[in-house]
Amino acid sequence: MSEPIRVALVDDQALFRAGVRMLVGSQPDLEFAGEAADGREGVELARAARPDVVLMDIRMPVMDGIAATSTIVAEAEREGRTPPRIVVLTTFDLDEAAARAIRGGASGFVLKDAEPEFLLAAIRTVHAGNAVIAAGATRELFEHFSNDRRVKPEPAEFGTLTSREREIFVLAARGLSNAEIAGSEFLSEATVKTHISRILAKLGLRDRVQMVVYAFEHGLTDAA
Repeated sequence: MSEPIRVALVDDQALFRAGVRMLVGSQPDLEFAGEAADGREGVELARAARPDVVLMDIRMPVMDGIAATSTIVAEAEREGRTPPRIVVLTTFDLDEAAARAIRGGASGFVLKDAEPEFLLAAIRTVHAGNAVIAAGATRELFEHFSNDRRVKPEPAEFGTLTSREREIFVLAARGLSNAEIAGSEFLSEATVKTHISRILAKLGLRDRVQMVVYAFEHGLTDAA
């Protein structure tokens, strides 16, 4: 039996925290690792409890979820640890704050009024690291708030991708699932998954959401 996924929650609403705590605690493959009421407490919680996944509210007192996300990820990377997967919780589909949190290292976002089953699936999805939460929505989010973003030059490591990897990179960055990429490229899903893993490793990215960020910020959504 594998170890349960340890989940921490950072949110300033006590009633919401209680609901999520009960939801997570009801699942045999999940373990509630603690809760915090603001971003600063969330950073301390992540440091002490070392959760696998953090559910992070965007708007909180003392320190917001954007700053907390960036701090948690930066601390872990500075210490040579794998940072927890962070899912930001937002009340708006198109939320500039969510886009900023994803740029800061979050692995995706979920609406706070999502169905409980969707939140549970989101936790398991980001922990697995082989899928993305709302990749299409993430891309739409970035396009919506791109007015003041200058495109960065193509990074050197992108040149290490093979032509096939570039094709798959572009499709994944557009939000296509493994199954959709497999159908488009006449490949098996297993082969697509292998290509995605190699692409992430070559580019030093953690997951599919970070691939969307990388492609968008470097103007690589049509780079094949």
